Amino acid sequence: MSENIINVSDSNFDSIILKSDMPALVDFWASWCAPCKAIAPVVDEMAAQYSGKVRVAKMNVDDNPATPGKYGVRGIPTLILFKNGKIVDQLVGAVPKSQIKELIDKAL
Repeated sequence: MSENIINVSDSNFDSIILKSDMPALVDFWASWCAPCKAIAPVVDEMAAQYSGKVRVAKMNVDDNPATPGKYGVRGIPTLILFKNGKIVDQLVGAVPKSQIKELIDKAL
């Protein structure tokens, strides 16, 4: 995982994501999930590309069940974009880089 990505948990999600002064993209994933592993390099790339403009975080759904439950995460990977503590949009599945870029650009 790149230095541009923050690991978030149920306990620090509110302070890091919902109170963020910039848009925040959260990748809900699990270690056993092949599609999660497939999009991980793309999420890393986006984190580097949008460094300083968008906060990028990952949350392991197995270790942190409360937050994914709260936001209705049913399938993984799920990418949810937050701005000012609210959901802007989300993507489910191993989507192409262009879709992730489009998602992020909406919030900027």
